[in-house]
Amino acid sequence: MQQQQQKIILDVEEVPKPSKWLMLSIQHVFAMFGSTVLVPFLTGMSPAVALVSSGLGTLAYLIITKGQIPAYLGSSFAFIAPIISAKALGGPESVMLGCFLAGIIYGIIALIIRKAGINWLMTILPPVVIGPVIMVIGLGLAGTAVNMAMYSNNGAPAAELEYSLTHFSVALVTLIVTIICNVYMKGFLKLIPILIGIIAGYLMSLALGIVDLSGVKEASWFTVPDFHVPFVNYDPAFNWGIAIAMIPVAVVTLSEHIGHQMVLSNVVGRDFIKKPGLHRSIAGDGVGIVIGSLIGGPPLTSYGENIGVLAITRAFSVYVIGGAGVIAIMFGFVGKISALISSIPQAVMGGISILLFGIIASSGLRMLIDNRVDFSKNRNLMIASVILVTGIGGAVLNIGEFSLSGMALAAIIGVILNLILPGKEEPKDMFGNTDSVA
Repeated sequence: MQQQQQKIILDVEEVPKPSKWLMLSIQHVFAMFGSTVLVPFLTGMSPAVALVSSGLGTLAYLIITKGQIPAYLGSSFAFIAPIISAKALGGPESVMLGCFLAGIIYGIIALIIRKAGINWLMTILPPVVIGPVIMVIGLGLAGTAVNMAMYSNNGAPAAELEYSLTHFSVALVTLIVTIICNVYMKGFLKLIPILIGIIAGYLMSLALGIVDLSGVKEASWFTVPDFHVPFVNYDPAFNWGIAIAMIPVAVVTLSEHIGHQMVLSNVVGRDFIKKPGLHRSIAGDGVGIVIGSLIGGPPLTSYGENIGVLAITRAFSVYVIGGAGVIAIMFGFVGKISALISSIPQAVMGGISILLFGIIASSGLRMLIDNRVDFSKNRNLMIASVILVTGIGGAVLNIGEFSLSGMALAAIIGVILNLILPGKEEPKDMFGNTDSVA
């Protein structure tokens, strides 16, 4: 691999010196911080709980992968829309159960891969299905991002929304600063454009007087996060259909996971797909999702931002990643940090979301381009078209109390169409090979 030609500062199993260890771990925390706290901010969850679940999930992942894969787990954007919908219709119990079941699906798939290899997975999840589904995730959230950016009272009934030039200006400045940092900054600063953008937007919001700091002043330095432990007080009235509808999201996040493993293998110069094995990394992600669901945090996934940190620093030590997990857990118990995050105006997060949700949609398009999906074939054109319209249009399938909608329904329809329509290409593994994968 090309990356192997570069000098490795810390190999995967190396233990760094304490001072270097601390600084490298803090760097990883900063890289994931903006995106990880954005998910609970958008879904009404606790940022502190998200940090704790992120740290715990990462430590569990390192254990399951035998300390051989330096990957950090953060909040997954793929679950934002399903969580918002499930929370509105079925309450937090349905959300947490749905996330829990998604994690279990990961575990089941990990077991199947261990026994049967990965060729079957590539058969049901080809780029022509996953690409449009990823586009649906981003485009389906476009309205949420724009509303956060434009309205001072976002969340109110549509007829009562109040357009605010002040809030929209803050959102645009946040967006512009983030883009400039991502395009023009060098080194570590290029890896944290989201964090820099949030800071810039927050400072502008302070200057314009739209930040309420009363919660920060009243918060204690040490506090126990607002953990939500589901299934303790079981409510038989909660909606099983809504909970089960979150499971198809795992289809998308599995594809994301495989992509990250490919990139990470190239960066580090080791084939993590073979050793310790894709089944272990998928199981690690699944356990992270389960941990989040058991304490009220969002589902987790491996983070591209942290892979970027590895690529630049060439410090691949899993001890550095583990240190970042411990620091994230500690941050979750600092009340001032949680209150400060909660005080960020929605306009700031709206500006960030315009970019992030657009990038998600664009990454789906990039997957189609990179894999050279041929849209001159009617089969591919029909699959992508149906996925995009049903997903973005908000199609709903109601059967009694069971309900499938939006991206989850689009993903299932896409998988079915891919399996039944004639002209299917010979399945390829993630490296583009058509040979059977053991």
